[in-house]
Amino acid sequence: MDRQQSDNELATAADVVVLVNGSGTVAAENHLLDVNHSMASSPLDNRVIGQKENLVLAFKTLGVVFGGLVTSPLYVYPSMPLKSPTEDDYLGIYSIMFWTLSLIGVVKYATIALKADDQGEGGTFALYSLLCRNINIGILSSKRMESNSSLLSTNLSGESERQSRLGKFFERSLVSRRVLLFIAILGMCMLIGDGILTPAISVLSAMDGIRAPFPSVSKTWVEALSAFILILLFLLQRYGTSRVSFLFSPIMGAWTFFTPMVGIYSIIKHYPSIFKAVSPHYLFSYFLRNGKEGWLALGGTVLCITGSEAMFADLGHFNRSSIQIAFFFAIYPSLVLTYAGQTAYLIRHPNDHGDGFYKFIPSAVYWPLFAIATLAAIVASQSLISATFSVIKQSVVLDYFPRVKVVHTSSSKEGEVYSPEVNFTLMIFCVAVILIFGDGKDIGNAFGVVVSMVMLITTVLLTLVMIIIWRTPPVLTALYFITFFVMEGVYVSAVFTKITEGGWIPFAISFILAVIMFGWFYGRQRKIEYEVTHKIDLDKLNLLLSDPGVQRVPGLCFFYTNIQDGLTPILGHYIKNMKSLHEVTIFTTLRYLLVPKVAPHERIVVKKLRLKGVYRCTIQYGYADSLCLEGNDFVTQVTDVLRDHIRNCPDEEALISSDEAEISDLEDAKVAGVVHVHGKTRFHVGKNCSWFDRIMLAFYEVLHSNCRPALPALGVPPQQRIEVGMLYEA
Repeated sequence: MDRQQSDNELATAADVVVLVNGSGTVAAENHLLDVNHSMASSPLDNRVIGQKENLVLAFKTLGVVFGGLVTSPLYVYPSMPLKSPTEDDYLGIYSIMFWTLSLIGVVKYATIALKADDQGEGGTFALYSLLCRNINIGILSSKRMESNSSLLSTNLSGESERQSRLGKFFERSLVSRRVLLFIAILGMCMLIGDGILTPAISVLSAMDGIRAPFPSVSKTWVEALSAFILILLFLLQRYGTSRVSFLFSPIMGAWTFFTPMVGIYSIIKHYPSIFKAVSPHYLFSYFLRNGKEGWLALGGTVLCITGSEAMFADLGHFNRSSIQIAFFFAIYPSLVLTYAGQTAYLIRHPNDHGDGFYKFIPSAVYWPLFAIATLAAIVASQSLISATFSVIKQSVVLDYFPRVKVVHTSSSKEGEVYSPEVNFTLMIFCVAVILIFGDGKDIGNAFGVVVSMVMLITTVLLTLVMIIIWRTPPVLTALYFITFFVMEGVYVSAVFTKITEGGWIPFAISFILAVIMFGWFYGRQRKIEYEVTHKIDLDKLNLLLSDPGVQRVPGLCFFYTNIQDGLTPILGHYIKNMKSLHEVTIFTTLRYLLVPKVAPHERIVVKKLRLKGVYRCTIQYGYADSLCLEGNDFVTQVTDVLRDHIRNCPDEEALISSDEAEISDLEDAKVAGVVHVHGKTRFHVGKNCSWFDRIMLAFYEVLHSNCRPALPALGVPPQQRIEVGMLYEA
């Protein structure tokens, strides 16, 4: 099947058992954490590569990782609420940007955060996952779920004696665990909000360059053109970016090279002594001189570091060395020189800050740089759109988000995914942001909220990693936390004053997404807890089948379950009410592996159980595999593997007939008819439930009733589908 035409809709939770790497361990079933993490680790994580290959990877990061960060000069100065700025004001602003890039970019992200990877993955949620793998902070741990997780139990018991007091506090406090999970989810939602605002502000700022040579062009026409480009960009998402992605890095490489060249020219021409502003003296004197106005300007200044979180979040796609090489030797010098050139120009033309980028470009290279700026803005937008698809896809797979349709547009790249529902929603929001809040300052205010909140959340989680996992000396931990929490806290306080001027947009979107993700995850975890607690083992199944009123009816049944060390309680509910079980019943589990592809001979794993005609089947697939369970093809594949298994692995149990008779029974059952049985469960919220459970489970039921159903996502024909309803006692 052509990958670009394949509809790889992801089934979750009751349909998929997820084997994960670091970025999602906690989201998978806790009783499946004894997986071989080496299978799912980043392909670059545990591999020693040469210097030449590192340089090639570093070049590729320009088009994927740093698009948002390196294009920030387009909109930083226009986003600042400056009133008659003086030379000293501009020197102070440049000093703030220089030290923000140096401390947050160089020290925090490029030096410290990149070392806090979880199985090669980065990002705020990877930090949370890292904490979960070292201490027991699952939000449902008040009732520890029974499991076969030897790895988890070994790790926790081995660490328990030397755990920090903070780690023990989180283990004891359910409220703190819920708050920590919500913070991690909010950080991930802020990145999704970034996927809405980056295309809007980048393309709008780039298109605004038309107005300098053509003053008659109105702002409305610029907004309309920007909206048209974004609509076109979103409409092309379904085709993927494989055909044009090879241009991304050259485009961003050209931008990264030419903008600092213009910056150097501007420095020499307008203000050669600009680098005296690296002295912190100018930074402090700026605040002393401007007071509240200087503090409010931080809402625009913070945008100079936008996109820095991508260094950490995209770690799984590259490696630490390549990202550091690109940042230290290309991105950081480019930004320092570009902002220096802009500031040098503005010192001589203090009232041009409303168009602080295009005004400082010499007329001889204006149009070439305008073309590069437009292409760079589109590449930066594409990078964030693709990242949003990947985040949503991973959230769906790991049971943090209701089911949506996900299509793989590339057979070799994990990030090459597309979701029609998500794409349409992003397009609506992006176009609405431009048309309703077309003023660059309003969008800049919104963007500032995203940037500052993500940075602050990363600082908090990274501090917990330092204390609980790394056991960093208290002095160094305090130095890190105080420095960055205070610095980013000041930024957050400044952007929060802009809540009524556009800053509410990302906060509202992110908060709504966080509530949805938290509610969905909580409901799914409560279902897993119930299923593990009330699971049916083979002895209980044998007892149910021994009832004289229960008959084995002709046919082949695929009974879907997500429990590995038992059977779903829906099975008992089904047998007690239907008084029957098919002669051949295959308990089927879908196992999602965070690897590109699963070898064909490992795709379907079957096992005979101790009862006649009862088998277990595990279907394994990777992120680039198509979960193509289409009717007879799927049934044929499973029965072929099962037939070979029966022949090659004879069972000595007396309850099982001879191999040929067993194969004959399988064929007869297949001819008699095939059905796929799947549970459709709801919570029964009793009077003894807490108010928190009442609210969250009711919210989960609303989400569950409106998301894509699981079985159609598996390609099961409707006429072969049976849904068994059951109430779970909350």
